[in-house]
Amino acid sequence: MTRKSKQPGGHNPLTYAETKRLKSSGYGTQSTRLTTVSQLPFGHCALNISPIDPTGDAVATPSGHIYSREAIVQYLLTKNGELKKRRGEYERLRLEVENRRVEWEEGERRRTQDRFVRKDQGAMSSALVLRNDDNDATTTPAVQGGPRQLPPGTTGQNSLKQVSYWLATSQPQHARGGRGAPSSGDFDYESEIGALPPAPPERPPSPMSGEPLKLKQLIPLHLVREGMEGGRNGDGGGTGRILCAVSHKTITTQPTIVIKNTGQVMLKSVYEELAKPEMRCPVTAKKFREKDVLELIKGKSGFAASGKVVAKKYNPTLT
Repeated sequence: MTRKSKQPGGHNPLTYAETKRLKSSGYGTQSTRLTTVSQLPFGHCALNISPIDPTGDAVATPSGHIYSREAIVQYLLTKNGELKKRRGEYERLRLEVENRRVEWEEGERRRTQDRFVRKDQGAMSSALVLRNDDNDATTTPAVQGGPRQLPPGTTGQNSLKQVSYWLATSQPQHARGGRGAPSSGDFDYESEIGALPPAPPERPPSPMSGEPLKLKQLIPLHLVREGMEGGRNGDGGGTGRILCAVSHKTITTQPTIVIKNTGQVMLKSVYEELAKPEMRCPVTAKKFREKDVLELIKGKSGFAASGKVVAKKYNPTLT
């Protein structure tokens, strides 16, 4: 066996043959080619991944994904119920923070008032000198001769702290939380709000695109199938694949559009050739505008031209 350090790319601890043998045990990046069976064909519901019942009602979302109306409505009802519970829990937690803030502000107001009263009373008492208890209750200003006496309940250290502003004990204290934080540091409103879970959205997200979705945004589709009346096989012997409403060609991986105000699904090439010049639906003869045209998500197959056909899973390696 040759020395691995002398091979090209000598930092790799494994040879190609060893890496290939370890692929089956999950070493390194795993990749596989997706076949047509692994892809979602056109006309299948993107939520339950099954063909839409011909007797059912197919709808499309603004993102261009096709769903069965029964499946997407059930999804929206379930998600709306979950969001309602999450909003109630979020409002409860937010109300608790607001109540604590009100209590802290009320306590801070009372503490400020008490400090003001103590400071005012201390200034009045420091201007007076109390004589001996045996004498009568006469007082003289402290500035008139004799040793100065401290107010009752005041130590020499506190008195020194009031006049010696250069001492370390007399320096202002930094409030916790930075600018805008409470002076006492007992309650930080911004930190309390930031610790809450994120607010739930107003609308449930679309299953595929993640964009907010409303029930009224669903676009009804008129799907023409093989084997149905109006298709190529009127005797019911078709495969059930979706056909273009104008050309009756089978829709597989071709770009496809729908006209919103009519619900007619047709190939984009047919739309560009027959409908767009006059801005009139070829099936219903109803006029439409450019904003009424929605491009649907096309179907996928095992061919590389249809889209992403390779799935990869990244696993840690020794390099």
